[in-house]
Amino acid sequence: MERIAFHLRIADGQREAYRTEHEDVPAALEEAYLDSGAELETYSVFEKDGHVFGYMEAEDPDAIRAVMAESEAQADWDEVMEPILVDEDDPWMDEVYRMI
Repeated sequence: MERIAFHLRIADGQREAYRTEHEDVPAALEEAYLDSGAELETYSVFEKDGHVFGYMEAEDPDAIRAVMAESEAQADWDEVMEPILVDEDDPWMDEVYRMI
């Protein structure tokens, strides 16, 4: 199982919109992730002061990245998030320490 994470920033004044949208994430998006073949063990998103941290454990992280890059469900979600998030070139984070 591999651990992968990303960091995003919420545009000024959009924090409440971000949280509201995540109260009802589209089932099609969740299904795209679950049906990707990545064998997700966990996927969590955290937010504080406009900073978003996403964390996943997956057997095949490349399958997750493929869903993010190619699925229609992700494209639809990206359209919703576009005015809410600050555009980032590469949101993926490097793991620098693991205790266990």
